[in-house]
Amino acid sequence: MSSIATSCQRTIQSATRHVISTSKAAAANNTTTPLTSLRSMSSNAAVWIDKDTRVICQGFTGKQGTFHSTQAIEYGTNMVGGVTPKKGGQTHLGLPVFNTVSDAVSEVQPDASVIYVPPPFCAAAILDAIENEIPLVVAITEGVPQQDMVRVKKALLAQDKTRLIGPNCPGIIKPGECKIGIMPGYIHKKGKIGVVSRSGTLTYEAVHQTTVTGLGQSTCVGIGGDPFNGTNFIDCLEKFRDDPQTEGIIMIGEIGGNAEEEAADWWSKNGDPSKPVVGFIAGMTAPPGRRMGEFVLFCYV
Repeated sequence: MSSIATSCQRTIQSATRHVISTSKAAAANNTTTPLTSLRSMSSNAAVWIDKDTRVICQGFTGKQGTFHSTQAIEYGTNMVGGVTPKKGGQTHLGLPVFNTVSDAVSEVQPDASVIYVPPPFCAAAILDAIENEIPLVVAITEGVPQQDMVRVKKALLAQDKTRLIGPNCPGIIKPGECKIGIMPGYIHKKGKIGVVSRSGTLTYEAVHQTTVTGLGQSTCVGIGGDPFNGTNFIDCLEKFRDDPQTEGIIMIGEIGGNAEEEAADWWSKNGDPSKPVVGFIAGMTAPPGRRMGEFVLFCYV
């Protein structure tokens, strides 16, 4: 293992120990306050998804859609169908295939859609889901042109029915109940730590550490690292704050932009003091023209 990877692992281990100690202290002091419920994607979901979330897949019969839908079904996700143009009326993985999102909405009433389509067509797939008012859209696709995402962002801001997670993200999972995305289900364990991250691989490291220590996860959200995404840190922190199952939070960022600083400022003013938050930012500097890996800047909030 490289020195950088080892440093990342040790830092997250330190963060995990901090969450454990502060969570135990809060429990001992019985400082958790009753929390009110918020609008959710399915009737009982505190952080957008749960075992009752009805999921469709856009790009269902393609290679990626087939593989990850199979994994989701095996995990226990309530997949109810999928969309592939010109293949409507067929059955795939034991589920119905529809020509359009509109057809799928009419027939199976999904709460969420996961998108596995090539980058040039991803924005159109997201916009189709927005137009049909699917409550949660999870776009996994990497490399979506940013000009396309500007159009998507404009459409998102003009409505209040659909939430987008991604693109270029691993997705969202509620351990033991619902997996929407490409994350390995077996490393997750139902528990009490909310995880939100811009980095896919570091999400898995944080998940593994909290699983090994017995804390487990309440919900894990990969928001993606693209400049224009649908869900940000503050959106997730607000959900975790109001989720009774979540007793601590791990937030993993990357260099570029000020989303992490804005999230820290928001939590300092609006957060639940009984819930410890660990912030981890991967990267310190970005030399012009160089694609960056992951380095370490670490803080407690």
